[in-house]
Amino acid sequence: MPDFDSGHIFLTTLAPIKPGAPADHPQSSYEQRARIALAKFATANQSPATVDDSHNSPFARNLRNHLARMFVLNDAIFNGRITQNPIIALLKGNKQIVPQPVDRLNAPYLVFCADVDAIINDGDPLPATLTGSQQKAVRASYARKLWETMETELRDVYSNCYGFETVNSADDFAKYLDRCHVETTMPFHDYYLDLDSAKFNNLPVTPLAAAVLVPLLVALVSLVLWLFGMGTLPLLGWASLPTGITALLLTGLAAYLAIRFTISNGEKPLAPATYDDLPSVLKALYIQQKFSDFFIGNQGLPPDELHGAFGAFMAEHDPDNRQVQTQKPGVISSADPENVTLKDAHSS
Repeated sequence: MPDFDSGHIFLTTLAPIKPGAPADHPQSSYEQRARIALAKFATANQSPATVDDSHNSPFARNLRNHLARMFVLNDAIFNGRITQNPIIALLKGNKQIVPQPVDRLNAPYLVFCADVDAIINDGDPLPATLTGSQQKAVRASYARKLWETMETELRDVYSNCYGFETVNSADDFAKYLDRCHVETTMPFHDYYLDLDSAKFNNLPVTPLAAAVLVPLLVALVSLVLWLFGMGTLPLLGWASLPTGITALLLTGLAAYLAIRFTISNGEKPLAPATYDDLPSVLKALYIQQKFSDFFIGNQGLPPDELHGAFGAFMAEHDPDNRQVQTQKPGVISSADPENVTLKDAHSS
């Protein structure tokens, strides 16, 4: 299903950038100002170059973003000529040196792509299915969350786009993004840990093929027998020509239904994996690192001491609680206490 799969919304929006430059700053075009605003966005602390940076990505201020990317697209990419056999082109009179029409954008666009948990409220479970109106509600909730957590950055970049002049609140921004929304037909990720137990929408190829090929075979046999002068089918006694025609019609109907079923099956969203939401992913990263330290630090302990140490580990890190003792978004490691949401900090 476009935009929705595995419990996530895969969002794409294109906001047209204004032409020219503002009257009070004619030396910088709106497109350049949008690029400058984007360049000021902090990068997530997830690489050796940024891990010690005091500023984190503004998209790390909420617990829904798995991936977020914003950039300026000034024109469509030219993929080259539509190729044609030169002999056929010569016979048709097509001149290979004459340029073909090239797709162009009517304006530069600010593109925003995001992969987010398809939830209305933080902490909600990931849904397996969403109607079109429910998807719209999820997108609106996410837009409001962005406005609440990074309004300043959004104003800096979107103020260079058409229609943003009327945006003054979280609800306004949600409506604006909805007008800029385009369908996303390719998901950006999955977190399936166990492919054998994943509920994929497998296509029943054998039954579908049988539903089409069996009446087709009956039609071919019936028509061949009729051509050789056999008016009835052996053993069955059915008239060859009517049977062949009927079987052909059934073959066409079966093929049509099989194609429709295949398309419908392909449009079904995959169910979310067990630990597919962002809080679960962050908690898993945290526990993975802390348990590695525990494993190394408790080598060779007697069973009783190891049992006690493991109990203390469970009490301290609380694996079932995704809200505390977990890694914060936008960081690569839990080694620094600043990168961890602690119990005391959460309760205060």
